[in-house]
Amino acid sequence: MTALFAAWLAHLIAAASPGPAILLAARTGVTQGFRTGLWLSLGLALGAVIWAMAALFGLAALFQFAPTLFWAFKLAGAGFLIWIAFQMWRHARVPLDMTEPAVATPRSAPAAFRLGLLAQLANPKPAVFFGAVFVAAVPPGTALWMVTLLLVSVFVNELICTLAVARAFSLGAPRRAYHRFKLYIDRAFGGFLAALGVKLATT
Repeated sequence: MTALFAAWLAHLIAAASPGPAILLAARTGVTQGFRTGLWLSLGLALGAVIWAMAALFGLAALFQFAPTLFWAFKLAGAGFLIWIAFQMWRHARVPLDMTEPAVATPRSAPAAFRLGLLAQLANPKPAVFFGAVFVAAVPPGTALWMVTLLLVSVFVNELICTLAVARAFSLGAPRRAYHRFKLYIDRAFGGFLAALGVKLATT
C-alpha cells in the first residue's frame, strides 16, 4: 500500500505539472467553455489510463527491447503536437465569437473527447513515466483490486488537474482577456506547444 500510495502521489504531481494536457485544458476552457473542457479532460484522463495499463502490461519493456519503435512513436507524437501548434498559430487572427456566459458554437463533445485522447496518446513521455514508476511500485502478484484502484486514481488525478485548469480559464475575466489579446495568446500557446513537440522529438 505504501508503494502504491507513492505511485499515486508521483502521478498527481506529474499530472499537475505544465505540459500539453494542461496547455490544451487552459485553451479549451478559455475559448470554448467549461462543458467542452470537461469532455477534453475526460479524453486526457482516459489516455493516461491507457498509458498506465500499457506500462503494467509491458509496453515500456517493449520500447526498451525495440528502441527504434520508441523513436518512431516519439516522432509521430511530436508531429501531432506540432500540428496542433500550427493550427493555433494559423487561426490566431480569426476573431473569436463569444457570448455570455459561454462561448458560442463550442466544439462538439465527441470531438473534444477525441482531441484529449489523441493528444495524450501522442505524447510517449507518459509511457516512460508509468513504465518507470509503475513497474517499480507494483510488485508481481499484486491483487487485481489494488491495480484497478491505482488505475482509477490515475484517471481521477488527470481529470481533476485538467478540469480545474479548464474551469479556471472558462471564467469571465480570463475569457475577456483572451478575447482582447487572442492573437498573442494563441501564438504563445502554439509556440509553447511546438517547442514541446520539438523537444519530444529531439530528446
